[in-house]
Amino acid sequence: MADQSLARAVILAVGVALGGWAAGQGFVRARTGDRFVTVKGISEREVSADLAIWPLRLVVADNELSRAQDRLEANVSEIYRFLGRNQIDSSQVSLQDYGVVDAFANEYRPAGGVTNRYIIRQVVVVRSMQPDRVLAASQRVGELVSAGVVLSSGSEFGGGGPTFVYRGLNDLKPEMIAEATARAREAAEQFAADARSGLGGIRRANQGVFEILPRYQARGISEESQITKTVRVVSTVEFVLR
Repeated sequence: MADQSLARAVILAVGVALGGWAAGQGFVRARTGDRFVTVKGISEREVSADLAIWPLRLVVADNELSRAQDRLEANVSEIYRFLGRNQIDSSQVSLQDYGVVDAFANEYRPAGGVTNRYIIRQVVVVRSMQPDRVLAASQRVGELVSAGVVLSSGSEFGGGGPTFVYRGLNDLKPEMIAEATARAREAAEQFAADARSGLGGIRRANQGVFEILPRYQARGISEESQITKTVRVVSTVEFVLR
């Protein structure tokens, strides 16, 4: 009887010891899992736009609709000649947003009458794979004004000057992600060394968002207005510390 009681006591003691050991190991694992460092890695590339989009907004006014239309067509022809002089391929030029306004149809027209009854507006959109030439031509837009072309401003296509687009982002993504992750690991390794710890694997990672920024970042300068741009991605990575 005494032997049975002794055996039960031994089994109970062993069970408690094993349970305590297991609980202790679980606690150690949990604490170890909480030991991690969060670092950021950045990757940047300087790129050049490969597409230019330049909207030229035309406006003409006259009391005779046919004369207004003739003037509009003459202005469009002058733009084509201007593009040719600046060696810009006009094969992808498109005419958009044609509209006619009859001032007499406006019930809120000025009491003293209007100078011109008809106003015609149209946008000539230049699309070119030669951004450098478009930029150079945009600096000579005064030639169109000197030739009698009336250009208006508006927000339909942005600020009025050319928009420069970079379309090769997908080709850069794999290399830049790898570089950003490598730089994050370098920072984590330095932190682990300073903390006298070992560096484990990745616990969690966030690739971040790719940004296309203006090369020269200052107030009032937009990315779209610059041919040369900066592509940036910042990756956030959590590494386990051992």
